Formats: sequence, structure tokens, C-alpha cells
Amino acid sequence: MAERVRGYAHRVDIAADADKVWRAITEPQSLARWCSPEAELQPRQGGLFRARVDRVTELEAHIDVFEAGRRLRLIYLPNPALPRAESVLTDDLIVEAVPGGTVVRLLGSGVPGEPEWDTQYWRLRTAWLQALNRLKVLAEAQPAAGAR
Repeated sequence: MAERVRGYAHRVDIAADADKVWRAITEPQSLARWCSPEAELQPRQGGLFRARVDRVTELEAHIDVFEAGRRLRLIYLPNPALPRAESVLTDDLIVEAVPGGTVVRLLGSGVPGEPEWDTQYWRLRTAWLQALNRLKVLAEAQPAAGAR
């Protein structure tokens, strides 16, 4: 029988241009400020993403899709600290320029629907929501390039 899975979707509207938001997502110093203090990212297809979801769980992911300025998809590697899963956990981060700013969407999928995954599901979902809100604050607070 196929494993039941669940996902989550977050959207944040940021009053900053898409290039600035993309830099905040991919540059190490900014990433550490909004995502996780020890977060690492190799911003390229085939690169690595590593971050702490909370005080308990560190996740590591392979970047299988990297479209500079627009999209970053993470495929999480198996983690012995988590319950066993038959599904593949992914997060797809999409950046879109819109009039007046940028929309960032995060689509998470593949989280097993079994009760032993309930806590981890809520940790992932909540941690990403909080991180995206910190990204918004960071990107909107930084002056635009060339501004005085």
C-alpha cells in the first residue's frame, strides 16, 4: 500500500525587488540571519543545503533544481534522527517579481502522514513560516543597491 503523504504551502509578499530577495536567500551572511544561524547553501544545481529546523533537528538537502533569481528545489537526504519514510521530502522555493515587490512561495511535500511524523511535520511547517517572515523583515529593512 502506498504511503500517505502531506505537504504545506507558504507565501510571503516582500516590498523589495526580486534580485535583492534572491541575494538574501542565497548569500551566506543573509541566509544565516533569516534561515538558521548555521545554515549553509551551495547555490547551484547539485549543491547542498543544510540547516537546523529547531534545536533538535538538522536537515541536509541536495539542490536538484536551481534557476538563478527564480527557483531553488531541495530534496532532503535521509536522516537517521527522523522516523523512517518511504516518500521523498522536498521544498520548492519560488521567487517571483511582481509590481511593487516580490512574492516568495515555498511548497513542501512528501512528509509522511503517519502519526510518528506529526511532530516533524509541524516543526517543518512552522519553521519555514517563521523563516520566511524573517526573510521579509530582512529584505525590506536593507536599503536598495545605490540608495543613500
